[in-house]
Amino acid sequence: FGYDAHVPVLKNVDLKIEEGSVVALVGPTGVGKTTFGNLIPRFYDPHQGAVCVGGYDVRVLPLNFLREHIASVLQDVFLFHGTVYDNLSIGRPGASDDDVRAAAEAANATDFIEALPQGYDTLIGERGVRLSGGQKQRLSIARALLKDAPILILDEATSSVDVETEALIQDALLKLMHNRTTLVIAHRLSTIRNADQIAVLEQGEIGE
Repeated sequence: FGYDAHVPVLKNVDLKIEEGSVVALVGPTGVGKTTFGNLIPRFYDPHQGAVCVGGYDVRVLPLNFLREHIASVLQDVFLFHGTVYDNLSIGRPGASDDDVRAAAEAANATDFIEALPQGYDTLIGERGVRLSGGQKQRLSIARALLKDAPILILDEATSSVDVETEALIQDALLKLMHNRTTLVIAHRLSTIRNADQIAVLEQGEIGE
């Protein structure tokens, strides 16, 4: 795959992720790690070969069905202008109050949410401008917990936080990864020490 068909970002990539396992994808910046993650929910399609989920080429699966079964926690968390509650429940419209609060609790987000002026009803501003990086990450994890999808993609989920906040996020991520098929894209060793398998990307290929 390449964003320009004549300039491959990924080539000769062959990787099997077993159901329920954690696979870490590591390598220097610009080597194609995030691109690899973007092929799974079909943000892009490969020029050759196939991406398969459960043995099915993702191109034959209904797009809504595929994406309903994938949750992501990204380096750049997307939050919209609305309340904390709105931003959490978008992962699973119709979720009960108890489910929303349980997800926030599991993501170690309850303390800072309840300290906000209106708690869960606090408006957080476009892209969460009133929150710190660590707070936004914990909301993103809570949203993924609430969605409860079987496939999880974590892309540099702790790259922009301090050590204390990272410990809270790591704890929340371990809960989130439990019993899910997880792809972890990371620079930091702390993020991948619990992986079942580590794949090293070098110049668009899996080097080891």
